[in-house]
Amino acid sequence: MNSNETPRGPVDSSRVPRYAGPATFARLPRLDEVGTTDVAVVGVPFDAGVSYRPGARFGGNAIREASRLLRPYNPAQDASPFALAQVADAGDIAANPFDINEAVETIEGAADQLLGTGARLMTLGGDHTIALPLLRAVARRHGPVALLHFDAHLDTWDTYFGAEYTHGTPFRRAVEEGILDTEALSHVGTRGPLYGRQDLTDDEKMGFGIVTSADIYRRGADEVADQLRQRIGARPLYISIDIDCLDPAHAPGTGTPEAGGMTSRELLEILRGLASCHLVSADVVEVAPAYDHAEITSVAASHTAYELTTIMSRQIAEARAQ
Repeated sequence: MNSNETPRGPVDSSRVPRYAGPATFARLPRLDEVGTTDVAVVGVPFDAGVSYRPGARFGGNAIREASRLLRPYNPAQDASPFALAQVADAGDIAANPFDINEAVETIEGAADQLLGTGARLMTLGGDHTIALPLLRAVARRHGPVALLHFDAHLDTWDTYFGAEYTHGTPFRRAVEEGILDTEALSHVGTRGPLYGRQDLTDDEKMGFGIVTSADIYRRGADEVADQLRQRIGARPLYISIDIDCLDPAHAPGTGTPEAGGMTSRELLEILRGLASCHLVSADVVEVAPAYDHAEITSVAASHTAYELTTIMSRQIAEARAQ
């Protein structure tokens, strides 16, 4: 859209009950209803790369359902994201559930198409395998990008059962392919047992810094956000959020839960503290609704995507105003 057009926002909840109608993200219009968009919310219902509990293929639609309660004004960021820029639900990328290599190619191609329109992506997974093709597409436009990876796990392992593309390997592949800026890589929220000390040694060699969930507990969200901002600087930033970065008390509906995680409040506050960073696209993955209770995980994921969308919308509006 151009600067003279008014974005089409969500369905008016004072006229249509929140529980009525199709479950697009935040009840926003579909991409085919607006033609072009500044931020495309896209689902990737794929979980063939998981190593433990499956079910994240249903995550995107669960997040959409939970997002019915999102409202158009975000007081934490003092912004109305859906009025600042056009945000639309771009539906799902249909990836082959039986062939991971083909699925990765399909996701990359579809992301390429959406980014080629000038949109930024807010992707709803799906398992974490999908981060690699998304990063490939983003780096094609911005060059190697800074990465903030919120997760209980490192996801920089080499292979599982000889497979190079799984939800535990995307960021090793991304480093190997040169699509990440290795001066600005951080894991946030990591915790739990590893296969060995070598996991941390290998991860450090790739350029990653680590902020554990215990660090967040001891230092607080504001200090952590400040540290991350300094590491990122003015670089184009991609944020990838595995919902298992949250403690299972806040996100039970996920495939590989680990005790001792951050709260949903801490995650949202850290993201709000990154509002000045140049966020070019983001994903929220690993929501597995079969293990959820009362939409706890999906609600947390929908609010997480809302904060990320708000950051992107604000930056788009600010760029247009210059």
